[in-house]
Amino acid sequence: MARYFYTAKSFQGENQSGFLEAKDIQHLAQILRSQGFVLIKAELEKEGKKKKFSLSLPSFGVSLAEKMFFTRNLQLMISAGLPLPRALLILSEQTKSKKFKKVLSEVREEIVKGESFSQSLSHYPQVFSELYQNMVSVGEESGGLEGVLGTLSLQMERENGLKSKVKSAMIYPAVIITAMIGIGVLMLVTVIPKLADTFKELNMQLPLTTRLVIGLANFLITKWYLLIIIIAALVFILLQALKTSLGKKIIDKLTLKIPVLSQIIKNTNSAYTARTLSSLISAGVSLPRALEITSRTLGNIFYQMALMESVEKVKKGKKLSEALIPYENIYPPTLIHMISVGEETGETSGILSKLADFYEEEVSNAAKNLTSVIEPVLMIIIGAVIGFFAVSMVQPLYSMLEGI
Repeated sequence: MARYFYTAKSFQGENQSGFLEAKDIQHLAQILRSQGFVLIKAELEKEGKKKKFSLSLPSFGVSLAEKMFFTRNLQLMISAGLPLPRALLILSEQTKSKKFKKVLSEVREEIVKGESFSQSLSHYPQVFSELYQNMVSVGEESGGLEGVLGTLSLQMERENGLKSKVKSAMIYPAVIITAMIGIGVLMLVTVIPKLADTFKELNMQLPLTTRLVIGLANFLITKWYLLIIIIAALVFILLQALKTSLGKKIIDKLTLKIPVLSQIIKNTNSAYTARTLSSLISAGVSLPRALEITSRTLGNIFYQMALMESVEKVKKGKKLSEALIPYENIYPPTLIHMISVGEETGETSGILSKLADFYEEEVSNAAKNLTSVIEPVLMIIIGAVIGFFAVSMVQPLYSMLEGI
């Protein structure tokens, strides 16, 4: 399969460009025709550019905050009438990240050589997402790049805010659990061995729970390296499982079943879906294409599958609200109903934007409540663990006192 940069026109006269993989030009034309577009022009992507991308791009990409700062400032510079190459030069000098500086410099070089902005960005998919590339492409074709960059800036700002709220909600339980594990390990390697020596000197018959605690302490002291290997192996297995379709399905399904957390995941994915679709539709991207791009921005595989299956239904003439009805178990009925209202009034993009605001607020409220829900659960767990250790170590002493 080869990768082509194409320019196409829909049957309604709408222009679209981007990258697609196809066996040849005829196959590319067939793919576009199935999406309601007629191929106008296609260029085979050069191998040299692929190599350039793989050598120069950091594997971990660039932070969302850096891209948000770049997009916001690029919009201001373009609105002030500054040429794009000059604006990119200034922004590359301002950025603190050496890796992002290098990417921006190379994007500028490609533009100077004659490539469009969206074409240049497409060489760095780990930095500039497909959503970013497609919206910039639409902005270039319509002459509204400034407005598209403003929409992208708002999109990233909301996305960054949503991620921050979810992360903040997880900090408290993470700190408590880490502290609990740390104190537990400290007790096992310092206090328990001394008590174990005392029991040994007294030649006492120890109950099962006491022997288990002492055995765990001895394991941590003498074979701690095995624990590190076991943890590393479990993390490796989990990461490998996430790379497989089956493993990701199992993990994503489990997260959708966990009380409280499942509601946050559903609201977060609903907010991402509504916000991304709103941005793409308002920029002029066709609905099937917008659904495809949006599906690739979501983390949960069930949401990805729902949108990709909806693409085929929309292509066959169904409304988006009708296509989403079978997925009411993951998308709230309110969202589907409001999309239907937007389709009837011709305000789908605006309705989606308001829905995104609503579900982002729901995530924010759920994140605030998460701490109050998790706190008593953690207290019960901590109490149970402390109680188990206390009973295990005190029980032999009571047995000894009873025998005197």
